[in-house]
Amino acid sequence: MHSYSPNQTCFANSDIGNPIKEIERMSVEVYCATIVNFVEDEEAFNISIRERFAHLDTNHDGLLSYTELSKDLQSLRVLETHFGIDIKTDPKELAHVYESLFEQFDHDSNGTVDLEEFKLETKRMMLAMANGMGFLPVQMVLEEGSLLKIAVEHESTKLIAA
Repeated sequence: MHSYSPNQTCFANSDIGNPIKEIERMSVEVYCATIVNFVEDEEAFNISIRERFAHLDTNHDGLLSYTELSKDLQSLRVLETHFGIDIKTDPKELAHVYESLFEQFDHDSNGTVDLEEFKLETKRMMLAMANGMGFLPVQMVLEEGSLLKIAVEHESTKLIAA
């Protein structure tokens, strides 16, 4: 298990106060600790990953094909926007990017992604995102059902319960 120390690149929740501050509808400030805490809460993270995987596994065979996973990867719009503005991107370049992303998930290079591969790679990517955020909050518009939105809701629930 990868252990992440928030003190390496970000402050823990107690150091930064309320980790989630609603700015306007659907727009929130997200701290790296929010993402780290969600990923390290194995029960909550695993439930979310299983649900996301089941949603993507449209043929219900327990594996994600390139077609199944690429729909989700394409929703990220990695190259199609620049600061929220749509830009024209070469379709071949886009296809290459999405194929490369799929290969990141397909650890055993068998052409499919199983639940464990999906969980490990999603965890790695979320921790890399948190690490890249540093200790300052990042204002984001979160999509319904996204793992980032689930992480924010998870943190909010913990704050309300405290």
